[in-house]
Amino acid sequence: MESKKGSNRKLIVGAVALVAVVAILAIVYMAFREKPVEGAKAITIEVTGKSGDTEKYELNTDALYLRQAMEEADGLTFSGAESEYGMMVDTVNGDLADYNANGAYWGFYVNGEYCNNGIDTQPVEDGDVFVIVYTTDDAQ
Repeated sequence: MESKKGSNRKLIVGAVALVAVVAILAIVYMAFREKPVEGAKAITIEVTGKSGDTEKYELNTDALYLRQAMEEADGLTFSGAESEYGMMVDTVNGDLADYNANGAYWGFYVNGEYCNNGIDTQPVEDGDVFVIVYTTDDAQ
Protein backbone atom coordinates (compact mmCIF):
# COMPACT_ATOMS: atom_id res chain seq x y z
CA MET A 1 0.00 0.00 0.00
CA GLU A 2 2.87 2.29 0.91
CA SER A 3 4.53 1.94 -2.53
CA LYS A 4 1.24 2.69 -4.31
CA LYS A 5 0.87 5.98 -2.39
CA GLY A 6 4.50 6.84 -3.15
CA SER A 7 4.11 6.20 -6.85
CA ASN A 8 0.86 8.24 -6.98
CA ARG A 9 2.61 11.10 -5.22
CA LYS A 10 5.49 10.95 -7.73
CA LEU A 11 2.99 10.94 -10.59
CA ILE A 12 1.18 14.01 -9.22
CA VAL A 13 4.43 15.88 -8.60
CA GLY A 14 5.60 15.02 -12.13
CA ALA A 15 2.34 16.23 -13.68
CA VAL A 16 2.48 19.50 -11.70
CA ALA A 17 6.11 20.02 -12.76
CA LEU A 18 5.19 19.39 -16.41
CA VAL A 19 2.33 21.89 -16.28
CA ALA A 20 4.66 24.46 -14.66
CA VAL A 21 7.31 24.00 -17.38
CA VAL A 22 4.71 24.34 -20.16
CA ALA A 23 3.33 27.51 -18.53
CA ILE A 24 6.82 29.02 -18.23
CA LEU A 25 7.61 28.20 -21.86
CA ALA A 26 4.32 29.78 -22.97
CA ILE A 27 5.11 32.97 -21.04
CA VAL A 28 8.62 33.14 -22.51
CA TYR A 29 7.24 32.58 -26.03
CA MET A 30 4.65 35.36 -25.63
CA ALA A 31 7.26 37.77 -24.29
CA PHE A 32 9.90 37.16 -26.96
CA ARG A 33 7.98 36.14 -30.08
CA GLU A 34 8.34 38.22 -33.22
CA LYS A 35 5.78 40.95 -33.07
CA PRO A 36 4.16 42.38 -36.19
CA VAL A 37 5.71 45.63 -37.29
CA GLU A 38 3.23 48.36 -38.03
CA GLY A 39 3.63 49.51 -41.59
CA ALA A 40 5.96 46.67 -42.50
CA LYS A 41 5.52 47.18 -46.27
CA ALA A 42 6.92 50.29 -47.93
CA ILE A 43 5.04 50.98 -51.17
CA THR A 44 4.53 53.79 -53.66
CA ILE A 45 1.32 54.75 -55.43
CA GLU A 46 1.63 57.15 -58.38
CA VAL A 47 -1.47 58.69 -59.93
CA THR A 48 -1.34 60.33 -63.35
CA GLY A 49 -4.56 62.25 -63.82
CA LYS A 50 -6.49 63.59 -66.79
CA SER A 51 -4.19 66.65 -67.06
CA GLY A 52 -1.08 64.46 -67.17
CA ASP A 53 0.13 65.64 -63.76
CA THR A 54 1.44 62.92 -61.45
CA GLU A 55 0.87 62.71 -57.71
CA LYS A 56 3.11 60.38 -55.71
CA TYR A 57 2.12 58.72 -52.43
CA GLU A 58 4.73 56.84 -50.41
CA LEU A 59 3.47 54.91 -47.44
CA ASN A 60 4.24 52.19 -44.98
CA THR A 61 1.33 49.82 -44.68
CA ASP A 62 0.17 46.45 -43.46
CA ALA A 63 -2.48 46.37 -46.20
CA LEU A 64 -3.01 43.02 -47.85
CA TYR A 65 -4.67 44.46 -50.96
CA LEU A 66 -4.36 47.63 -53.02
CA ARG A 67 -7.71 49.11 -51.98
CA GLN A 68 -6.67 49.09 -48.32
CA ALA A 69 -3.39 50.81 -49.20
CA MET A 70 -5.20 53.40 -51.33
CA GLU A 71 -7.52 54.14 -48.39
CA GLU A 72 -4.46 54.72 -46.18
CA ALA A 73 -2.64 57.02 -48.65
CA ASP A 74 -2.95 60.55 -47.25
CA GLY A 75 -4.52 62.84 -49.86
CA LEU A 76 -5.50 60.12 -52.34
CA THR A 77 -9.22 60.01 -53.06
CA PHE A 78 -11.11 57.53 -55.20
CA SER A 79 -14.59 56.22 -55.75
CA GLY A 80 -16.50 53.89 -57.99
CA ALA A 81 -19.27 51.37 -58.20
CA GLU A 82 -19.25 48.26 -56.04
CA SER A 83 -19.83 45.02 -57.91
CA GLU A 84 -19.56 41.31 -57.30
CA TYR A 85 -15.93 41.65 -58.45
CA GLY A 86 -15.11 44.52 -56.06
CA MET A 87 -14.92 48.24 -56.67
CA MET A 88 -14.82 49.41 -60.27
CA VAL A 89 -12.90 52.69 -59.90
CA ASP A 90 -14.21 55.57 -62.00
CA THR A 91 -12.87 58.61 -60.12
CA VAL A 92 -9.39 59.24 -58.72
CA ASN A 93 -8.41 62.57 -57.13
CA GLY A 94 -11.51 64.16 -58.61
CA ASP A 95 -10.91 63.03 -62.21
CA LEU A 96 -13.85 61.03 -63.58
CA ALA A 97 -13.05 58.43 -66.24
CA ASP A 98 -16.28 57.65 -68.09
CA TYR A 99 -15.69 54.93 -70.67
CA ASN A 100 -19.18 55.31 -72.15
CA ALA A 101 -18.68 59.04 -72.76
CA ASN A 102 -15.14 59.20 -74.13
CA GLY A 103 -13.48 55.80 -73.76
CA ALA A 104 -11.65 56.85 -70.58
CA TYR A 105 -10.73 54.43 -67.81
CA TRP A 106 -8.20 54.08 -65.00
CA GLY A 107 -5.32 51.74 -65.83
CA PHE A 108 -3.66 50.05 -62.84
CA TYR A 109 -0.06 48.81 -62.96
CA VAL A 110 2.16 47.11 -60.40
CA ASN A 111 5.93 47.16 -60.85
CA GLY A 112 5.56 48.06 -64.53
CA GLU A 113 3.06 45.30 -65.35
CA TYR A 114 -0.67 45.75 -65.93
CA CYS A 115 -2.61 44.54 -62.87
CA ASN A 116 -4.49 41.32 -63.50
CA ASN A 117 -6.65 41.88 -60.41
CA GLY A 118 -9.07 44.53 -59.23
CA ILE A 119 -8.09 46.79 -56.35
CA ASP A 120 -9.92 44.54 -53.86
CA THR A 121 -7.83 41.48 -54.79
CA GLN A 122 -4.51 42.97 -55.98
CA PRO A 123 -1.93 41.83 -53.38
CA VAL A 124 0.44 44.36 -51.83
CA GLU A 125 4.07 43.34 -51.30
CA ASP A 126 6.94 45.26 -49.75
CA GLY A 127 8.60 47.49 -52.34
CA ASP A 128 5.68 47.49 -54.80
CA VAL A 129 5.18 50.51 -57.03
CA PHE A 130 1.59 50.96 -58.14
CA VAL A 131 0.81 53.32 -61.01
CA ILE A 132 -2.74 54.48 -61.69
CA VAL A 133 -3.13 56.22 -65.04
CA TYR A 134 -6.05 58.08 -66.61
CA THR A 135 -6.26 56.36 -69.99
CA THR A 136 -8.42 56.88 -73.05
CA ASP A 137 -9.32 54.31 -75.64
CA ASP A 138 -8.64 55.99 -78.98
CA ALA A 139 -11.11 53.64 -80.67
CA GLN A 140 -14.03 55.42 -78.98
